[in-house]
Amino acid sequence: MRWREGRRSENVEDRRGAGMGRMGGGGLRLGAGTIILILLGAWLLGANPLQILGLLVGGGGTTAQTPDVSYQEQAPPAAGGPKDEGADFVSVVLGDTEDTWTEIFASGGERYAPPKLVLFSGMARSACGMAQSAMGPFYCPMDQKVYIDLDFYRDLRQRFRAPGDFAQAYVIAHEVGHHVQTLLGTSQKVHQARQQMSEEQGNALSVRLELQADCYAGVWANHADRARSILEQGDVEEGLNAASAIGDDRIQRQTQGTVVPESFTHGSSEQRVTWFRRGLESGRMQSCDTFAAGSP
Repeated sequence: MRWREGRRSENVEDRRGAGMGRMGGGGLRLGAGTIILILLGAWLLGANPLQILGLLVGGGGTTAQTPDVSYQEQAPPAAGGPKDEGADFVSVVLGDTEDTWTEIFASGGERYAPPKLVLFSGMARSACGMAQSAMGPFYCPMDQKVYIDLDFYRDLRQRFRAPGDFAQAYVIAHEVGHHVQTLLGTSQKVHQARQQMSEEQGNALSVRLELQADCYAGVWANHADRARSILEQGDVEEGLNAASAIGDDRIQRQTQGTVVPESFTHGSSEQRVTWFRRGLESGRMQSCDTFAAGSP
């Protein structure tokens, strides 16, 4: 992936090394290693790690749509922006998503308000609750920020066997896709609808939301390559491999030996590849209506 000449985003907050402070009182006194294992298991099995962490540290748990009233802004962005290569890469990819979505929104007469991206190590506090490295990257609609611990990319390479810089870019573009859904009101509609559904029905709706974010990631890649020629030979395969590697069926098969489709929250490997490819090939948001599809 050609990224080194790209524009660096000014919307990166580097909180690495800032520390978390106290985790709150009244909760279980578990070791950091134990908490990480529990959260990793929750993330792999499709549970909401934020809720699990909230229970562990004595809170009632939060969801992506429930604000954390104790949240306070932490550590401002490092002066001059991040200096290491991993953070520099993230900054460039974020900047490219900003340019792409600004252009797409403007073509429809709308203004794109970009998200912030928070780099953290270990734990960080967000408006949606605690961000923990074991849960992987996530987007918080309450503060409109993407949270990522760069150690996740090591897991992507080693645990999920999805190496490559474009695979890493796909992860960021997927989370930015959730931000686009928030700006368009899609996420809010899904959250409201889930309140009136059974768990199985709610999971199915969440799958459609995640698959649309995959498709939006493909839309970004299409526009970015046409405008700035970012893709090199093998990059598309890296992205498709990453989408396949984090399918619910593949993760469940690896972690519990059996696949339970009704518990899916992100989509199967085949579904994730299909929708990422659809956005990548069409470059059109209109191709990403996962909610209209009879079966995504």
